[in-house]
Amino acid sequence: MTNNKLNVGVVGAGWWATYAHIPGIIEHERANLSAIFKRDLNKAKIVAQDFGADQAFDDYKSLILMKDLDAVIISSTPNMHYEHAKFALEQGKHVLMEKPMTITVDESQELCALAANKKLEFLVSCPWHYTKHGIEARKLIKNGELGLIKMISILMTNPIDKLLKGINTTPTHEMDDVYQEPNKGSYNDPSIAGGGQIYCQVSHAGAYLSFLTDAHPKEVYAKFDYAGSVNDIYDALTITMDNGTLVNLASTGATPTNIKNYEVRIFGTKGVLLLELWKGTMEFYPFHGESKKYETLNAEEIYPHKAPVLNFIDACLGLDTNGSKSEHGLAAMKIIEAACTSNNTKKPVKIKDL
Repeated sequence: MTNNKLNVGVVGAGWWATYAHIPGIIEHERANLSAIFKRDLNKAKIVAQDFGADQAFDDYKSLILMKDLDAVIISSTPNMHYEHAKFALEQGKHVLMEKPMTITVDESQELCALAANKKLEFLVSCPWHYTKHGIEARKLIKNGELGLIKMISILMTNPIDKLLKGINTTPTHEMDDVYQEPNKGSYNDPSIAGGGQIYCQVSHAGAYLSFLTDAHPKEVYAKFDYAGSVNDIYDALTITMDNGTLVNLASTGATPTNIKNYEVRIFGTKGVLLLELWKGTMEFYPFHGESKKYETLNAEEIYPHKAPVLNFIDACLGLDTNGSKSEHGLAAMKIIEAACTSNNTKKPVKIKDL
Protein backbone atom coordinates (compact mmCIF):
# COMPACT_ATOMS: atom_id res chain seq x y z
CA MET A 1 0.00 0.00 0.00
CA THR A 2 1.05 3.57 -0.66
CA ASN A 3 -0.02 6.39 1.69
CA ASN A 4 -2.26 3.90 3.50
CA LYS A 5 -4.24 3.32 0.30
CA LEU A 6 -4.85 0.07 -1.56
CA ASN A 7 -3.37 0.29 -5.06
CA VAL A 8 -5.72 -1.40 -7.53
CA GLY A 9 -5.22 -2.23 -11.19
CA VAL A 10 -7.99 -3.08 -13.65
CA VAL A 11 -7.42 -5.74 -16.31
CA GLY A 12 -10.11 -5.34 -18.95
CA ALA A 13 -11.58 -1.84 -18.75
CA GLY A 14 -14.71 -2.38 -20.81
CA TRP A 15 -18.44 -1.87 -20.31
CA TRP A 16 -18.94 -3.23 -16.79
CA ALA A 17 -15.57 -2.17 -15.41
CA THR A 18 -16.13 1.44 -16.46
CA TYR A 19 -19.71 1.36 -15.13
CA ALA A 20 -19.18 -0.36 -11.77
CA HIS A 21 -15.65 -1.32 -10.76
CA ILE A 22 -13.65 1.75 -11.69
CA PRO A 23 -16.20 4.22 -10.24
CA GLY A 24 -16.23 2.06 -7.09
CA ILE A 25 -12.45 2.32 -6.74
CA ILE A 26 -12.62 6.08 -7.19
CA GLU A 27 -15.43 6.33 -4.62
CA HIS A 28 -13.53 4.44 -1.93
CA GLU A 29 -11.47 6.86 0.15
CA ARG A 30 -8.77 4.28 0.83
CA ALA A 31 -8.26 3.02 -2.72
CA ASN A 32 -6.14 4.29 -5.57
CA LEU A 33 -6.79 3.53 -9.25
CA SER A 34 -3.23 2.63 -10.17
CA ALA A 35 -3.52 1.33 -13.72
CA ILE A 36 -5.73 0.32 -16.62
CA PHE A 37 -5.14 -2.51 -19.08
CA LYS A 38 -6.74 -2.74 -22.51
CA ARG A 39 -5.42 -4.58 -25.54
CA ASP A 40 -5.29 -1.27 -27.44
CA LEU A 41 -2.83 1.07 -25.71
CA ASN A 42 -4.43 4.24 -27.07
CA LYS A 43 -7.81 3.16 -25.71
CA ALA A 44 -6.19 2.26 -22.39
CA LYS A 45 -4.66 5.73 -22.20
CA ILE A 46 -8.02 7.37 -22.90
CA VAL A 47 -9.75 5.39 -20.13
CA ALA A 48 -6.86 6.11 -17.75
CA GLN A 49 -7.06 9.81 -18.50
CA ASP A 50 -10.85 9.97 -18.24
CA PHE A 51 -10.93 8.19 -14.87
CA GLY A 52 -7.66 9.50 -13.41
CA ALA A 53 -5.64 6.27 -13.38
CA ASP A 54 -1.91 6.61 -12.82
CA GLN A 55 -0.82 4.44 -15.76
CA ALA A 56 -2.11 2.62 -18.85
CA PHE A 57 -0.92 -0.68 -20.33
CA ASP A 58 -1.53 -2.95 -23.29
CA ASP A 59 0.35 -5.79 -21.55
CA TYR A 60 -1.47 -7.19 -18.52
CA LYS A 61 1.66 -8.73 -17.05
CA SER A 62 3.38 -5.35 -16.93
CA LEU A 63 0.41 -3.95 -15.03
CA ILE A 64 0.35 -6.81 -12.51
CA LEU A 65 4.11 -6.56 -11.98
CA MET A 66 3.88 -2.85 -11.10
CA LYS A 67 5.73 -1.94 -7.93
CA ASP A 68 3.40 -1.37 -4.97
CA LEU A 69 0.32 -2.82 -6.75
CA ASP A 70 -1.82 -4.60 -4.14
CA ALA A 71 -4.90 -5.88 -5.93
CA VAL A 72 -6.25 -6.61 -9.40
CA ILE A 73 -9.76 -6.56 -10.82
CA ILE A 74 -10.20 -9.09 -13.63
CA SER A 75 -13.00 -7.84 -15.87
CA SER A 76 -11.67 -9.09 -19.18
CA THR A 77 -13.68 -11.46 -21.36
CA PRO A 78 -14.41 -14.88 -19.78
CA ASN A 79 -11.97 -16.75 -22.01
CA MET A 80 -9.13 -14.68 -20.49
CA HIS A 81 -10.21 -14.80 -16.83
CA TYR A 82 -8.15 -17.87 -15.95
CA GLU A 83 -4.93 -16.64 -17.55
CA HIS A 84 -5.19 -13.14 -16.08
CA ALA A 85 -6.24 -14.25 -12.58
CA LYS A 86 -3.66 -17.02 -12.36
CA PHE A 87 -0.80 -14.63 -13.11
CA ALA A 88 -2.13 -12.07 -10.63
CA LEU A 89 -2.49 -14.64 -7.84
CA GLU A 90 0.93 -16.11 -8.58
CA GLN A 91 2.37 -12.63 -8.11
CA GLY A 92 0.68 -12.33 -4.70
CA LYS A 93 -2.09 -9.91 -5.73
CA HIS A 94 -5.59 -10.01 -4.30
CA VAL A 95 -8.16 -10.65 -7.04
CA LEU A 96 -11.73 -9.60 -7.73
CA MET A 97 -13.02 -11.58 -10.71
CA GLU A 98 -16.05 -10.97 -12.86
CA LYS A 99 -18.51 -13.79 -13.43
CA PRO A 100 -18.41 -16.36 -14.93
CA MET A 101 -15.17 -17.15 -13.13
CA THR A 102 -13.64 -19.18 -15.95
CA ILE A 103 -14.64 -21.44 -18.83
CA THR A 104 -14.08 -24.75 -16.99
CA VAL A 105 -14.43 -26.13 -13.47
CA ASP A 106 -10.79 -27.23 -13.41
CA GLU A 107 -9.62 -23.68 -14.03
CA SER A 108 -11.81 -22.29 -11.24
CA GLN A 109 -10.70 -24.98 -8.80
CA GLU A 110 -7.06 -24.27 -9.54
CA LEU A 111 -7.51 -20.54 -8.94
CA CYS A 112 -9.40 -21.09 -5.67
CA ALA A 113 -6.65 -23.41 -4.43
CA LEU A 114 -3.94 -20.96 -5.47
CA ALA A 115 -5.59 -18.06 -3.65
CA ALA A 116 -6.11 -20.16 -0.52
CA ASN A 117 -2.50 -21.37 -0.58
CA LYS A 118 -1.21 -17.81 -0.82
CA LYS A 119 -3.79 -16.51 1.70
CA LEU A 120 -5.09 -13.90 -0.75
CA GLU A 121 -8.52 -12.35 -1.00
CA PHE A 122 -10.33 -13.86 -3.97
CA LEU A 123 -13.81 -12.52 -4.63
CA VAL A 124 -16.33 -13.19 -7.40
CA SER A 125 -18.33 -10.16 -8.52
CA CYS A 126 -21.99 -10.93 -7.69
CA PRO A 127 -23.89 -7.81 -6.55
CA TRP A 128 -26.91 -9.89 -5.46
CA HIS A 129 -24.84 -11.18 -2.53
CA TYR A 130 -24.81 -7.68 -1.03
CA THR A 131 -28.49 -6.80 -0.83
CA LYS A 132 -30.12 -6.49 2.59
CA HIS A 133 -32.53 -9.25 1.65
CA GLY A 134 -29.83 -11.61 0.42
CA ILE A 135 -27.80 -11.17 3.59
CA GLU A 136 -30.89 -11.66 5.77
CA ALA A 137 -32.03 -14.72 3.79
CA ARG A 138 -28.62 -16.32 4.21
CA LYS A 139 -28.77 -15.60 7.95
CA LEU A 140 -32.27 -17.09 8.29
CA ILE A 141 -31.16 -20.27 6.53
CA LYS A 142 -27.91 -20.54 8.48
CA ASN A 143 -29.71 -20.05 11.82
CA GLY A 144 -32.20 -22.81 10.98
CA GLU A 145 -35.28 -20.57 10.84
CA LEU A 146 -36.48 -22.42 7.73
CA GLY A 147 -35.48 -25.84 9.05
CA LEU A 148 -33.98 -28.24 6.53
CA ILE A 149 -34.01 -26.77 3.04
CA LYS A 150 -35.81 -29.31 0.88
CA MET A 151 -36.52 -27.45 -2.36
CA ILE A 152 -35.63 -24.20 -4.15
CA SER A 153 -37.33 -22.80 -7.24
CA ILE A 154 -35.67 -20.03 -9.28
CA LEU A 155 -36.92 -18.10 -12.31
CA MET A 156 -34.34 -15.65 -13.59
CA THR A 157 -34.84 -13.46 -16.65
CA ASN A 158 -33.11 -10.37 -17.98
CA PRO A 159 -33.78 -9.04 -21.52
CA ILE A 160 -30.34 -9.67 -23.01
CA ASP A 161 -31.15 -12.11 -25.83
CA LYS A 162 -30.10 -9.58 -28.48
CA LEU A 163 -26.78 -9.20 -26.71
CA LEU A 164 -26.33 -13.00 -26.65
CA LYS A 165 -27.28 -13.23 -30.32
CA GLY A 166 -24.98 -10.36 -31.34
CA ILE A 167 -27.88 -8.36 -32.75
CA ASN A 168 -27.50 -5.36 -30.44
CA THR A 169 -24.81 -4.55 -27.89
CA THR A 170 -26.76 -1.80 -26.14
CA PRO A 171 -26.93 -2.61 -22.41
CA THR A 172 -30.37 -3.52 -21.09
CA HIS A 173 -29.82 -2.99 -17.36
CA GLU A 174 -31.71 0.33 -17.53
CA MET A 175 -28.41 2.13 -18.03
CA ASP A 176 -28.64 5.47 -19.76
CA ASP A 177 -25.18 6.78 -19.02
CA VAL A 178 -22.72 4.02 -19.89
CA TYR A 179 -19.17 5.08 -20.69
CA GLN A 180 -18.70 2.22 -23.14
CA GLU A 181 -21.04 -0.36 -24.66
CA PRO A 182 -20.06 -4.05 -24.71
CA ASN A 183 -17.86 -5.09 -27.61
CA LYS A 184 -19.50 -7.34 -30.16
CA GLY A 185 -18.28 -10.86 -29.53
CA SER A 186 -17.80 -10.44 -25.80
CA TYR A 187 -21.23 -11.96 -25.17
CA ASN A 188 -22.23 -13.69 -28.41
CA ASP A 189 -19.05 -15.53 -29.47
CA PRO A 190 -18.93 -18.88 -27.60
CA SER A 191 -15.14 -19.04 -27.92
CA ILE A 192 -14.95 -15.77 -25.96
CA ALA A 193 -17.98 -15.92 -23.65
CA GLY A 194 -18.15 -19.69 -23.14
CA GLY A 195 -21.83 -19.81 -24.06
CA GLY A 196 -25.01 -17.78 -23.81
CA GLN A 197 -27.52 -17.57 -20.97
CA ILE A 198 -25.83 -20.37 -19.02
CA TYR A 199 -22.50 -18.55 -18.70
CA CYS A 200 -23.83 -14.99 -18.64
CA GLN A 201 -26.80 -15.23 -16.27
CA VAL A 202 -27.00 -18.68 -14.68
CA SER A 203 -23.53 -17.86 -13.34
CA HIS A 204 -25.35 -15.37 -11.08
CA ALA A 205 -28.06 -17.80 -10.00
CA GLY A 206 -25.65 -20.68 -9.43
CA ALA A 207 -23.45 -18.57 -7.20
CA TYR A 208 -26.51 -17.27 -5.35
CA LEU A 209 -27.57 -20.82 -4.51
CA SER A 210 -24.21 -21.45 -2.87
CA PHE A 211 -24.22 -18.04 -1.18
CA LEU A 212 -27.63 -18.61 0.40
CA THR A 213 -27.16 -22.21 1.50
CA ASP A 214 -23.40 -22.92 1.59
CA ALA A 215 -24.29 -26.06 -0.37
CA HIS A 216 -22.65 -27.19 -3.59
CA PRO A 217 -24.22 -28.92 -6.59
CA LYS A 218 -24.05 -32.70 -6.75
CA GLU A 219 -25.98 -33.52 -9.94
CA VAL A 220 -27.42 -31.51 -12.84
CA TYR A 221 -29.89 -32.36 -15.58
CA ALA A 222 -30.37 -29.62 -18.15
CA LYS A 223 -31.94 -28.78 -21.47
CA PHE A 224 -31.21 -25.71 -23.60
CA ASP A 225 -33.09 -24.06 -26.45
CA TYR A 226 -30.93 -21.98 -28.78
CA ALA A 227 -33.74 -20.13 -30.58
CA GLY A 228 -31.78 -20.09 -33.83
CA SER A 229 -28.63 -18.78 -32.14
CA VAL A 230 -25.20 -20.34 -31.61
CA ASN A 231 -25.78 -19.62 -27.92
CA ASP A 232 -28.32 -21.06 -25.49
CA ILE A 233 -31.19 -18.62 -24.95
CA TYR A 234 -33.59 -20.72 -22.83
CA ASP A 235 -32.18 -22.89 -20.02
CA ALA A 236 -34.05 -25.33 -17.78
CA LEU A 237 -32.07 -27.09 -15.04
CA THR A 238 -32.85 -29.62 -12.34
CA ILE A 239 -30.13 -29.58 -9.69
CA THR A 240 -29.50 -31.73 -6.65
CA MET A 241 -27.33 -30.06 -4.03
CA ASP A 242 -24.91 -31.97 -1.80
CA ASN A 243 -27.21 -31.38 1.21
CA GLY A 244 -30.10 -33.04 -0.64
CA THR A 245 -31.91 -29.85 -1.65
CA LEU A 246 -33.79 -30.14 -4.95
CA VAL A 247 -33.53 -27.11 -7.23
CA ASN A 248 -35.46 -26.12 -10.34
CA LEU A 249 -33.78 -23.26 -12.20
CA ALA A 250 -35.25 -21.67 -15.32
CA SER A 251 -33.53 -18.76 -17.06
CA THR A 252 -33.81 -16.84 -20.32
CA GLY A 253 -32.82 -13.53 -21.82
CA ALA A 254 -35.74 -13.52 -24.25
CA THR A 255 -38.24 -11.22 -22.56
CA PRO A 256 -39.56 -7.72 -23.33
CA THR A 257 -37.28 -4.99 -22.04
CA ASN A 258 -39.84 -3.99 -19.40
CA ILE A 259 -40.02 -7.46 -17.84
CA LYS A 260 -37.35 -8.87 -15.52
CA ASN A 261 -37.84 -11.76 -13.13
CA TYR A 262 -35.64 -13.10 -10.38
CA GLU A 263 -37.97 -15.15 -8.25
CA VAL A 264 -36.36 -17.32 -5.57
CA ARG A 265 -38.66 -19.64 -3.61
CA ILE A 266 -37.05 -21.52 -0.72
CA PHE A 267 -39.02 -24.35 0.89
CA GLY A 268 -37.85 -25.59 4.28
CA THR A 269 -39.30 -27.94 6.88
CA LYS A 270 -40.12 -24.98 9.15
CA GLY A 271 -41.13 -22.33 6.67
CA VAL A 272 -41.06 -20.81 3.19
CA LEU A 273 -39.03 -17.78 2.07
CA LEU A 274 -40.09 -15.84 -1.03
CA LEU A 275 -37.72 -13.38 -2.69
CA GLU A 276 -38.33 -11.19 -5.75
CA LEU A 277 -34.85 -9.83 -6.36
CA TRP A 278 -35.66 -7.52 -9.27
CA LYS A 279 -38.60 -6.11 -7.32
CA GLY A 280 -36.72 -5.86 -4.05
CA THR A 281 -39.23 -7.80 -1.96
CA MET A 282 -38.91 -10.64 0.57
CA GLU A 283 -41.51 -12.50 2.64
CA PHE A 284 -41.12 -15.24 5.25
CA TYR A 285 -43.96 -17.66 6.02
CA PRO A 286 -43.21 -19.97 8.96
CA PHE A 287 -45.40 -23.02 9.50
CA HIS A 288 -46.02 -21.79 13.04
CA GLY A 289 -46.18 -18.14 14.02
CA GLU A 290 -46.75 -14.93 12.12
CA SER A 291 -45.48 -14.28 8.62
CA LYS A 292 -43.17 -11.34 7.95
CA LYS A 293 -42.91 -8.99 5.00
CA TYR A 294 -39.59 -7.20 4.85
CA GLU A 295 -39.24 -3.59 3.80
CA THR A 296 -39.06 -3.23 0.03
CA LEU A 297 -35.63 -2.22 -1.20
CA ASN A 298 -35.24 1.07 -3.03
CA ALA A 299 -33.98 1.20 -6.62
CA GLU A 300 -30.34 1.67 -5.63
CA GLU A 301 -30.46 -1.26 -3.20
CA ILE A 302 -31.96 -3.79 -5.62
CA TYR A 303 -28.78 -4.29 -7.66
CA PRO A 304 -25.83 -2.68 -5.81
CA HIS A 305 -23.39 -2.80 -8.71
CA LYS A 306 -20.49 -1.17 -6.85
CA ALA A 307 -20.83 -3.37 -3.77
CA PRO A 308 -18.42 -6.13 -4.88
CA VAL A 309 -15.51 -3.77 -5.51
CA LEU A 310 -16.17 -1.74 -2.35
CA ASN A 311 -16.26 -4.94 -0.28
CA PHE A 312 -13.17 -6.25 -2.09
CA ILE A 313 -11.20 -3.16 -1.13
CA ASP A 314 -12.37 -3.37 2.50
CA ALA A 315 -11.51 -7.08 2.66
CA CYS A 316 -8.02 -6.45 1.29
CA LEU A 317 -7.52 -3.71 3.88
CA GLY A 318 -8.75 -5.99 6.68
CA LEU A 319 -11.79 -3.76 7.31
CA ASP A 320 -14.41 -6.36 6.39
CA THR A 321 -14.82 -10.01 5.46
CA ASN A 322 -15.22 -11.29 1.91
CA GLY A 323 -18.95 -11.13 1.16
CA SER A 324 -18.84 -13.00 -2.17
CA LYS A 325 -16.27 -15.75 -1.89
CA SER A 326 -14.74 -17.37 -4.95
CA GLU A 327 -16.14 -20.71 -3.75
CA HIS A 328 -19.59 -19.43 -4.74
CA GLY A 329 -18.28 -18.75 -8.22
CA LEU A 330 -16.78 -22.24 -8.29
CA ALA A 331 -20.17 -23.73 -7.35
CA ALA A 332 -21.71 -21.81 -10.25
CA MET A 333 -19.05 -23.15 -12.62
CA LYS A 334 -19.87 -26.71 -11.55
CA ILE A 335 -23.52 -26.09 -12.43
CA ILE A 336 -22.60 -24.46 -15.75
CA GLU A 337 -20.22 -27.16 -16.94
CA ALA A 338 -22.50 -29.97 -15.79
CA ALA A 339 -25.50 -28.32 -17.48
CA CYS A 340 -23.64 -27.96 -20.77
CA THR A 341 -22.55 -31.60 -20.60
CA SER A 342 -26.06 -32.74 -19.69
CA ASN A 343 -27.61 -30.79 -22.56
CA ASN A 344 -25.17 -32.39 -25.00
CA THR A 345 -25.49 -35.95 -23.67
CA LYS A 346 -29.20 -35.69 -22.77
CA LYS A 347 -28.41 -37.35 -19.45
CA PRO A 348 -28.05 -36.22 -15.82
CA VAL A 349 -24.46 -35.37 -14.92
CA LYS A 350 -22.84 -35.99 -11.56
CA ILE A 351 -20.40 -33.25 -10.62
CA LYS A 352 -17.78 -35.78 -9.52
CA ASP A 353 -17.72 -37.13 -13.09
CA LEU A 354 -16.86 -33.80 -14.71
